[in-house]
Amino acid sequence: PITGPPMTQAMTTTQALAYFDDLEPVTVEALLGEWEGTEIATGHPMEGMLAATSWYGKTFHSADAVDPLVHLNAGGKRFCVNPALMPIQLGLRIPYVRQVTPVVFPLLRPFLATRKPKARLRMMMYRGKLGAAMIYDAKPIIDIFRKIDDKTVLGLMDQRGDDVPYFFKLSRV
Repeated sequence: PITGPPMTQAMTTTQALAYFDDLEPVTVEALLGEWEGTEIATGHPMEGMLAATSWYGKTFHSADAVDPLVHLNAGGKRFCVNPALMPIQLGLRIPYVRQVTPVVFPLLRPFLATRKPKARLRMMMYRGKLGAAMIYDAKPIIDIFRKIDDKTVLGLMDQRGDDVPYFFKLSRV
């Protein structure tokens, strides 16, 4: 069994990377299906941004059809967001954007929503292990996954220009 910090409490990026490196990679096939997500607190500048948009998780329909950003509306219904329209860098640079996001995001939903997949899965070598990675269609972002157990994976978001990765956990629905 893997030892390391529990994934329910805050940890440093160094601790999260060590935990990630100890986990086994997953295959593309193992990721297929619906997953509910939660962020892992490491002090990353993006912390809280997904929660502010009512992020639900990800849906992996096939290797070539992934909904990378599944959110919940006020009624609890799921909808997919086009990542190309999400101003991630703006939110990282201007703290005020994060504060108004819970109010503005629901108003922008009709413009941000999509019914088309916006990412794909491929096997990729990362930190010495070959495993499943999700590649965004229109953002310089790759999410890499490692297996915590049969129903849970740890995700690491590698975004071009970031000094440190953003961590999240996915649980099979």
